[in-house]
Amino acid sequence: MSHWRELSDFIRPRRSRFFTGDTNRGDRRNQKIVDATATLASRTCRAGMMAGISSPARPWLKVAIEDKNLMEQQDVKNYLHEVSTRMLGVFARSNLYTSLPVLYGDMADFATGAMLVEEDFENVLHTYTFPIGSYMLGNDDKGRVRVFAREFRLTVRQLIMKFGQVDLLGKPDWKKFSLQVKNLWEQGQHDAWIDVVHIIEPNPEYDQNKIESKYKKFASCYYEQSMAGSNRDATTGIDESVYLRESGYNYFPVLAPRWEVTDGDAYGTDCPGMTALGDIKQLMNEQKRKHQGIEKGIHPPMVGPTSMRTAKATTLPGDITFVDEREGQKGFRAAIQVQLDLQYLLQDIQAVQKIIGRAYYEDMFLMMSQSDRREITATEINEKAQEKMFMIGQMLEQANVDLHNPLTDITFDFMLEQGLLPEAPAVLEGMRLKVEYISVMAEAQKAVGLGALERFTTFSIGIANQTGDPSHIMKVDFDQVIDEYAFGSGVSPKVVRSDEVVQAMKAQREEKMAQAQALESATQISGAVKNLAGSDMDGDNILTQLAGKK
Repeated sequence: MSHWRELSDFIRPRRSRFFTGDTNRGDRRNQKIVDATATLASRTCRAGMMAGISSPARPWLKVAIEDKNLMEQQDVKNYLHEVSTRMLGVFARSNLYTSLPVLYGDMADFATGAMLVEEDFENVLHTYTFPIGSYMLGNDDKGRVRVFAREFRLTVRQLIMKFGQVDLLGKPDWKKFSLQVKNLWEQGQHDAWIDVVHIIEPNPEYDQNKIESKYKKFASCYYEQSMAGSNRDATTGIDESVYLRESGYNYFPVLAPRWEVTDGDAYGTDCPGMTALGDIKQLMNEQKRKHQGIEKGIHPPMVGPTSMRTAKATTLPGDITFVDEREGQKGFRAAIQVQLDLQYLLQDIQAVQKIIGRAYYEDMFLMMSQSDRREITATEINEKAQEKMFMIGQMLEQANVDLHNPLTDITFDFMLEQGLLPEAPAVLEGMRLKVEYISVMAEAQKAVGLGALERFTTFSIGIANQTGDPSHIMKVDFDQVIDEYAFGSGVSPKVVRSDEVVQAMKAQREEKMAQAQALESATQISGAVKNLAGSDMDGDNILTQLAGKK
């Protein structure tokens, strides 16, 4: 918590909530920030991650299967493409694309983020992101986050609306609430704050044969934080051990991505914010010293004779201070002569700012804007992009494990329950689906394999050209090369024909070529016969000689 507070104070003071009383407070919180370099770098990083990992402007995932040969069947390709398209459509209709940038920012600044995913029958799913400091996490035996607890506040009105079961007379069921809530409601204090606790954890009473929500795989419980003990009030009949809501999930609904995590830890252990924290604090200190130095040069401390103790003294431009100078006694003057040379301080400030930007991968996300476009080529841009993407590869894999994989699994189940998926081909029955990521960053990671494929193809063609023997090309299956390249680059399967269609087209082409050759041969024979029919048989020529021999 102390580490998160420091990160929050110096980078994003409005993205934390360490006390439930911080809700709806608009007071200034950036008192420790005198240089916004880290805040701007954080903004660039989360915007770059959003654009590079899960941009709503382009497809960033596709559904696939392990059997690549089966994936080349046209009906299978069309089904998987349709599922991918519909899933991306669900993401676009929901609020996911407003939650993901916040989540990426939490990962970059605090190494940990948390987002709740729940089913929504209007938009299929709805997400909620939680500020750092308001929740706690716990792992299972495999190191996966499987325990979530948070503290938050609701007004009495919100509490009744969310958890109150209204009876036939239109009154809330007070058995679910504390006596405090009942009294506040009856007194008309509907906007008074009530602290609430929400816990999600593996359900010890899990029973797959029971349909009640409290027997699901993960238990979810809400209760008022102020309620303690389990004694029923004899007057009101309220049992203080009763939950506001006791339900459950078949899936763990909280996605908690970590930038980098040490084995056994529930929280992220490293991120750009943590890496740059020392430099950020140094930058703030140097900026303060720079401002103090400038202030001393512009508005230096003054000294004067004791006779001025009660006289008017001012350092304002154009103003006058009256003082009599006597022998051996100087008048009103600067205590020190400040000759400030800021060159080295400014150089160090710029160096520290650059380090903070590197920690947040600004050079990668702003590569195009920082490049000299007059001389750079497209090949150099691609090579630079691949080189820089390698630096963030570990984070990308961790984000897939913690965030993107469970998100797509949960979304697929929601779509299946709501009948939003197309009918699958019979050949896929019982087969496990998987997700391939085709975002800008994911493609940069895969570019190594695609580059090797390009180099191999170019090499093979070059060998055939050098030797003059076209049979060398037969060593390469160019149809399979095209399939591999299309799959690795995320090209839509609708633009790549299946092997069956290609074979049928080849057979049709060969048949047409054979027919054309047969027609050409027939035409040549017919012309020859016509020419023979009109030949002179009286003279001495090759035909008469052949006829005589015969």
